[in-house]
Amino acid sequence: MNRKDFIKIVGGTTLGATLLPNTLLANTLGINHISSAQKITILHTNDQHSRIEPFDDSYTRNPNQGGFARRATLIQQIRSQENNVLLLDSGDIFQGTPYFNFFGGELEFKLMSMMKYDASTMGNHDFDNGLEGFNKVLPNAKFPFICSNYDFKNTLLDGKTIPYKIFNKNGIKVGIFGIGIELNGLVGKKSYGETVYHNPIEVAQQYADMLKNDKKCDLVICLSHIGYDYKDDAQKVSDKILAQKTDNIDLILGGHTHTFLKEPQSFTNRKGKTVLVNQVGWAGLMLGRLDFYFDVQKNIQQVSWNNMAINDSITV
Repeated sequence: MNRKDFIKIVGGTTLGATLLPNTLLANTLGINHISSAQKITILHTNDQHSRIEPFDDSYTRNPNQGGFARRATLIQQIRSQENNVLLLDSGDIFQGTPYFNFFGGELEFKLMSMMKYDASTMGNHDFDNGLEGFNKVLPNAKFPFICSNYDFKNTLLDGKTIPYKIFNKNGIKVGIFGIGIELNGLVGKKSYGETVYHNPIEVAQQYADMLKNDKKCDLVICLSHIGYDYKDDAQKVSDKILAQKTDNIDLILGGHTHTFLKEPQSFTNRKGKTVLVNQVGWAGLMLGRLDFYFDVQKNIQQVSWNNMAINDSITV
C-alpha cells in the first residue's frame, strides 16, 4: 500500500462493529457510579519495528496480520465512539523492514503522526541510526518522546525529549513518564554517545510521586521499554519488578520482550495497591486497549480491557 492510499484510509474509513471490552478490575464500592463516571480510553502499541505493511500470506507465524493502515482504521473507529482517548507507544519503532533501511524512520514517524499518537518513549532500536539518525527524522514526529531515565544533556538530543507529560481529558489528569532499558552492552557506544542511563526503579518512583502527589494526577502511566519478565535472570529489572518495587503507578505499558499478553496482568505494589501491566507483542500485530472509569471524586472505579488483533477482519 502506498502512502497516498494510506492517507485516504486514515481520513475516511471506519469499522462497523462495536467493541465490547472485558471487565478486568472493579472497585466493589463504585460500580453503581459507572453510568455517570468519567471514562478514559488508553490505546497502546510497542515494538512496531518498522512493520508498515501486513505480513505476507506466506509468512508462517503471522500470515496476513498487522499493518499500519488497518491499525489506523481501528483507531479511527474507537475515536469515533469515545470522547477521551490517549494513543501511546512504548518504543522500538525502528528496525525490522526495508522501510527503515531506506527512510531511516521518517515514514514511521509520519504515519504515527497521521494516526495522532499522543506520546512515545524510546526503545533500544530507536538508537540504531545513532543519535544523529534519530534527530534527523525527529521533526516528522508530531508527538513527544518521553524519556525519564535517559539524560541527553551532553548530546544533540538535549532538549528534544521530555521527562513527563500531563494530559487533561475532560477534568481527568493523566500523568505519563517513560523508562528505557540500559543501553550499555545492548547498543553500541557510538550510537548512544554520552547518553546517561539512570536506575529505572529510582527514577520511576521519583516521577510517580511527583505526578501523583505534587501534580495531583488521577491516573499515572509508565511507558516502559525494559521488558516484561526475565525468567533466566530474576534480578534483572523488568515491568514485573518495577510494578512491585514502586508505588503511585497505576498502569505500566511495556515493550522490549515482545510479550503477547492475553490480558493486562495485575501486581501488588510496595504499598499493597494494584498495578496493571500490559504488553501487546510486536510488529503491530495487536492494539492494546484499557478503559478507566472514574467516580465523581476522580477515583478509579473500574478498568476494562481488550487486546485487539490487527488482521484482515479489519476492512480498509
